[in-house]
Amino acid sequence: MPQFLLMFIEFFKVGLFSVGGGLATLPFFFELSEKYNWFTIEELTRMIAVSESSPGPIGVNMATYVGNTSLGVWGGIVTTIALVLPSIIVILIVASILQKFKDNKTVKNLFYGLRAAVAGLLALSVLTVLKENFIAPDATDILAMPDLKKIVLFAVLVFGVFKFKKHPIVYIAIGAAVGILFNFGA
Repeated sequence: MPQFLLMFIEFFKVGLFSVGGGLATLPFFFELSEKYNWFTIEELTRMIAVSESSPGPIGVNMATYVGNTSLGVWGGIVTTIALVLPSIIVILIVASILQKFKDNKTVKNLFYGLRAAVAGLLALSVLTVLKENFIAPDATDILAMPDLKKIVLFAVLVFGVFKFKKHPIVYIAIGAAVGILFNFGA
């Protein structure tokens, strides 16, 4: 199967089944990193950082990044279109019929279940990113060999987010600056 078509199909599936926004795409990206040779888990964590720091939805940014790094500009265009196309189709369908069924008990129950599924997928993504960033790559036990500098930085930034409620770019800049300081001369 040609790479462009394969990427289109895979990213279309990601767009179709990642209910809950951009972060819900992360479990699918982790699966793609294992299934294909398009990117590694380490590259994926960098993509997450870049995508979160860039304007636009994380899923779209990451799809564009993967497509572009794998197949060039056209790859980025193909993966981006493939990721957003299911949303466009579904939104057009849902918008046309949801008004009729907004008070339907089955529809309400469906959305209740979807919210729980999305929360679980997001939790899995968070745990995977934390493990990838805080545990040494060769560690077999999740509690083995934590990177204390990263854990302290994470804790300080989380505290800052809740205590001072500054714009996210402030915390991104602080994290980048501290990262440079922690690794200066390394």
